[in-house]
Amino acid sequence: MNSTWRLRVELADSPGALARVTIRLADADCNVLALSVIPVPGGVLDELVVQTGPGVLPADLVAAVRSEGGRCVGITPANLRDLVDSPTAALRAAANAMQDGNVTDALRKVLAADSVVVSPDEPTDEPGHHIRMTAPDGTVVEARRGWSPFTQVELARGKALLDLLSVPPPRIRAAMSDDGMALVLRPGLPSDENAVADLHTRCSLRTMFSRYHAGMRSVPRRWLHRLLSPPRGSTILVQCADRVIALGQLIRMSTPECAEVSLLVEDAWQHRGVGTALLSALADTARAAGYRELVAWCLPSEDGLRRTAERAGLPSSVRREDGLLRVTLHPHAGTIQRPIATLSLDNSR
Repeated sequence: MNSTWRLRVELADSPGALARVTIRLADADCNVLALSVIPVPGGVLDELVVQTGPGVLPADLVAAVRSEGGRCVGITPANLRDLVDSPTAALRAAANAMQDGNVTDALRKVLAADSVVVSPDEPTDEPGHHIRMTAPDGTVVEARRGWSPFTQVELARGKALLDLLSVPPPRIRAAMSDDGMALVLRPGLPSDENAVADLHTRCSLRTMFSRYHAGMRSVPRRWLHRLLSPPRGSTILVQCADRVIALGQLIRMSTPECAEVSLLVEDAWQHRGVGTALLSALADTARAAGYRELVAWCLPSEDGLRRTAERAGLPSSVRREDGLLRVTLHPHAGTIQRPIATLSLDNSR
């Protein structure tokens, strides 16, 4: 009966070393189904998925590697899912986790781990047969694997997956402005680039300077993708009819429990409750992601953000830093006040 195995081997850094091992495996009636190279300090690991013929044992595979001067770091039974390349497997696991919320199962699949559990211990940056990683909300997750030690590359993959899954996408919601105009708050999409570019052109120099702290009439086109799809956060747009009238961002900072928040509201829509609805939506997203503080940077002469936070029921504190005001908001403190009526929309209907 045929069996399928996953091997990780260290080979001499010489031309043809891997080819000689595969020839040995072929002589033993083995078929190499997949091969990948994993960078490690001082060299690489070669990972092979091998289907064996009748009567071929794992010890025979190890012997084939050793006969060519290699060392088998680990061997474990494999199945068809191991034939999926690593980026595809990671994207599929992330998509499933976003749907069902099972982050530990996604990590187990991406890392080919024996188990992944929430751990009370401190994280570690030194991979071995177990690794501990910290999610942006401070949760420590431990992965264990007996068949082969983890590598730094796998540790980085696990951390990246935790970062990706830590910020849930903003909900779509409906709102009313102070003067009764119907608004929709929704996640930004790549297809919104032109609408967001138009939003910036309708903003005054003062509004642009308040947001970007630089004199500019419009934003460069190369900025639009990052504004709509920030790599470490999320973007919410406010739309009235077919026009985008405001944009807010939540970007994770180096401190796991902190995120930077920013708002841009078109001049004609300022002082109409749009910023309050937008900041409330960003605070909801921050709480769901486990952030304890939101930080905004304002010019010393401005207090609009603090007033908006007060209307949204978000306690704030202010200190001067590098010539700007650092406004810290606390999304978990107190009860959020909603002067603008909001309604969550069910995307499944």
